[in-house]
Amino acid sequence: MLNNCADHRYLKPCQLCINLHGLQMRYLLLSFIFTLLLVPGAHGQVQNPPAQTDSVKKLTVRDIFIDGNKVTRSAVIRRELNIKIGDIVDADSVNGIIEENKLRLFNLQLFNEVDQRTERSGSMIDWYITVKERWYIIPGFIFQFADHNFNTWWVEKDHDLHRVSEGITLTDKNFRGNLETLSASIQTGYTQKLALNYIRPYVNNGQTNGLGFSFSIAQSAQTYYATDSDKPLYVGGYSGPVILRQASGGISYIYRPAYASRHIFRLSYKDYSVADTVLKLNPDYYANRSDHARFMEFFYRYELNKVDNWNYPLKGFKLVAIGLAREGFEGINFQGFANLETGLFKKLAPKWYADGIIRGRLMYPQAQPYYFLSGLGTQTDYVRGYEYYVIDGTNYGLCRLDLKREMFNNTWALPVKYFTAVPFRVYLKVFADAGYIQNMQPGNSFLSNRLLYSGGVGMDIVTLYDIKFRFEFAWNHLAQNGLFLHFNSE
Repeated sequence: MLNNCADHRYLKPCQLCINLHGLQMRYLLLSFIFTLLLVPGAHGQVQNPPAQTDSVKKLTVRDIFIDGNKVTRSAVIRRELNIKIGDIVDADSVNGIIEENKLRLFNLQLFNEVDQRTERSGSMIDWYITVKERWYIIPGFIFQFADHNFNTWWVEKDHDLHRVSEGITLTDKNFRGNLETLSASIQTGYTQKLALNYIRPYVNNGQTNGLGFSFSIAQSAQTYYATDSDKPLYVGGYSGPVILRQASGGISYIYRPAYASRHIFRLSYKDYSVADTVLKLNPDYYANRSDHARFMEFFYRYELNKVDNWNYPLKGFKLVAIGLAREGFEGINFQGFANLETGLFKKLAPKWYADGIIRGRLMYPQAQPYYFLSGLGTQTDYVRGYEYYVIDGTNYGLCRLDLKREMFNNTWALPVKYFTAVPFRVYLKVFADAGYIQNMQPGNSFLSNRLLYSGGVGMDIVTLYDIKFRFEFAWNHLAQNGLFLHFNSE
């Protein structure tokens, strides 16, 4: 406006322009003072800039970097991940993906530590995975009881060391870095045994097909020949002539179409024999009063494992189905059975967990030689509180319920290779079990063909290299109680 009213740049502006210019200066001065009084950043307070909202909702996995795997091949690790290069993921789901992949890699049982971080660049995301490997070539010391569990050996057999098999198993759990397992065992003591096992889980580029083989021979100077009042009876001594020999060999095919599911097919030939001493005490030890049992065995196992930790699950669901068929040449005719196990694991609240496990078996035909009638009381199939009994039968069902409270959970760092992280977790629990087993020829058994039930309290300890201890104090329906120790999962 001043330029418009000036006739020339050397001429003075008119009086109206001077008045207008004065008004503008006063207005600017008042505005400046007003700003000093009202704007916080103008009188000493630092005002944070407004947060920038990340408008990127979808991210493309540009690359996956893996470090620390000196033995394990990167392809084995990538096979377990729920992401791959080129995948598009929700930006809000990144933390959840990190947690799930951590559990997946721990379930390989190859690593002591798994760390992850991500870097974003626009709509791209890079994944960085760092692992600390375990000690893969592990000498396992064998200390195996002749009795069906530690508690029977310790209490009823007065922890007699003659009833223990000692030995060593040399296992490479990550042979050639391919997740292959190669193991060789030599065992002396109560049972002398040699065994060789090999499994390669992936033989194709798609990492879905695997193969394996196994071979073993064993012998013993003592064995059980019958069950009396749900207690096994033994014949033979701790030294002297061998009265039991067993040999077996088989090949396996493994199909794993997805992370959580696996199919295992195994075809085996088995040759068992006993001395005449056994047949004199129990002519029906094998079929047709034979001292040999020679047969082909077809085994199928399906696993659907959607739990958080395969070693000690706290959340998720699992299902295991087993089918087995035996066709005998001698000492056994035909035997077929199907096993089913389901488990549901829930987190109820911080540090509180509950689980329910159901197992069952159906066998055909019902009439079987004594040796092939193992029922409740062996391995993991037993009702807690009945550890001192072996209950023969064909069909059975078992239910377990647990309520747990995590009491301690810590990991210690050690300056020792392969033991850099030592986890230690403790859970207190209450539990209840129920079971039933059918026996068409019960004899003097007082536990078959009736409902078995128990309850109790316990403590579970879980530490490195998948080592577990379960201390359980249980009461059963016979009004018996006791403290029992186990080294496996429920």
